Amino acid sequence: MNILVTGHLGYIGTVLTALLKSHGHTVVGLDTGYFEDGVIAGVPVAPDRELRKDIRKVEAQDLEGMDAVVHLAAISDDPMGQLNPKLTDDINHLASVRLARVAKEAGVSRFVFASSCSMYGAAGGDQALDESASFSPITAYAHSKVDAETGIRKLAQDGFSPTFLRNATAYGASPRIRLGTLVVNNLMGWAITTGKVLIKSDGTPWRPLVHVEDICGACMAVIDAPIADVHNEAFNVGQDAENFQVKDIAEVVRKEVPGAVVEYAEGGQGDRRSYRVSFEKIKKQLPQFTFKWTLNAGVENLHKLFKEIPLTAQMFQDRRFIRLQKLQYLMDNKIVDENLYWISNERS
Repeated sequence: MNILVTGHLGYIGTVLTALLKSHGHTVVGLDTGYFEDGVIAGVPVAPDRELRKDIRKVEAQDLEGMDAVVHLAAISDDPMGQLNPKLTDDINHLASVRLARVAKEAGVSRFVFASSCSMYGAAGGDQALDESASFSPITAYAHSKVDAETGIRKLAQDGFSPTFLRNATAYGASPRIRLGTLVVNNLMGWAITTGKVLIKSDGTPWRPLVHVEDICGACMAVIDAPIADVHNEAFNVGQDAENFQVKDIAEVVRKEVPGAVVEYAEGGQGDRRSYRVSFEKIKKQLPQFTFKWTLNAGVENLHKLFKEIPLTAQMFQDRRFIRLQKLQYLMDNKIVDENLYWISNERS
C-alpha cells in the first residue's frame, strides 16, 4: 500500500515510518522540517520518498497514487498552542480539514487522523470515558482537535473513509524524542539528570498513557482493517490499565531510577486537565491489534536509552527536544515568520 505520513520527521512519525516500511508498505513522508534535528539516538529510517512541504500548502497532485494518508503533523504542544491559539487552529484544525478535502479529491480512500484524548479535558471524576462522551477541551490544542474531527467527519462517504485515533498521552523511546510536555518522558528526564522526579502539579490529575510504538501499531491496524470496520469511526487508543494519576507515574519512575526522590515543584496546583478513558471499543472492533507496552516496561526502556546516550542535564534542556523552545528559537532568529512559514527560500 502507498501511504503518505505527514509529520514523518516528528516523535511519532519517525517510529511510524520505520514500522510501515518493515511491513512492506511504501511510505511517502511529508514534513516541513521544524524538528528534523531532534535525533537523540540511532539513525531514523527514511521514507521511500520525501516531500518538504507545509501541510497548509499541500495540493491534490502531492497525494496522487496514495492509498492512505496518516495525518500526524500538528502544533502538538499545549504551551505553544496557548501562546498563539489562532495559529494552532489554522494548522491543527483548518489545515487538517483542508488536507482531508484535498486527499478526497486526489482519490485517497483512507485518512487516519491523529486526534487526542485531551479533548475530554476537564472531565474529572472516576468515570472512564468512552468515545460517546462529551468533549470538555481546555487548551487551544484540544479545541483544535475537536474542530478538526468535526470538519473531517463531514467529508466521509463511499470512497473516502476517515478514522480518528484519539491517542492517550504518548511516551516512550523514539529516535526523535520529545522531553518537554510528555509526562513520562519528562519525569524520567528529571530523574536521570537531577535525581529528582519533579512533579509540576499537585500530582492528582488523571492521565491515560500509551507508548509511541503502540500508537503506530494502532495506525497500521486501522490501515489494514476492512474499511467497513473503521469508516468514520473514532477510537480511544490506549489500555484501561494504563490510566494513572501523575503522582503514581512519578512513583513508577522513582522505583526505576536508583536513588531518585519525588519532589513537587513550588506552587504546584491541581491541573484542570484530568480524565480517565475507556479503551473497550478498540479491543472489540480491532481485535487483531494488541498493545505491546505497559508503563513499567516503557519506563525501564527509557531508562536504558537515557543511560546509553547518556542523557545530560544540558541535553535534557536542549531546544531540539522541547517543542515550544524550538519553535520560539526559529521565530526569534527570523528563520520562520510569526505564522511559522519558512523565511528561507529553501523551505516551502
